[in-house]
Amino acid sequence: MDPLSTALKVAGSGLTAQSERMRVVSENLANAQSTSDVPGGDPYRRKTISFAAELDRASGAAMVEVSAIARDTTEFPAEYMPGHEAADEYGYVKMPNVNMLVEMADMREANRSYEANLQVIKQARDLISMTIDLLRSNG
Repeated sequence: MDPLSTALKVAGSGLTAQSERMRVVSENLANAQSTSDVPGGDPYRRKTISFAAELDRASGAAMVEVSAIARDTTEFPAEYMPGHEAADEYGYVKMPNVNMLVEMADMREANRSYEANLQVIKQARDLISMTIDLLRSNG
C-alpha cells in the first residue's frame, strides 16, 4: 500500500475515534445534572473512553480504535437539597460525578484532534491529486 493511502486510513481511524470521544463527552455534559429517580439512589455516572493502537496488516500502519468505554468510579458529590425527590433521609442528593470543566477541556481536545486528522486527509488528497496531474502531464 502506498504511503498516501496509508495516511488516509490512519487519519480516517482517528476521525472515527474522535467522533466517538465527542459522543461520550456530549453524553456526559447532557447528564451533568441527572439525579436518581428514587431517594438516595445513584445518579448518572460519568463515562470514560480509552483508545488503543491496532495494527492494520495490509498497510503495516497503527490505526487508532476505541478500546473501551467505561464508567468513572469516583465518588458522587452530595448536595444538600431537602425538597428534592432524590434526597436521602438527611436531605442530601447524590449528584453526577461529571466535572463540566474537565468535560469542556476534553471536548476541546477531541475537536482539535478531529480537525488535525481532517487536515491530514485534505493534505493527502491534495498530494494524490497533484501526483495524478503530474502523471497526466508527463504521459
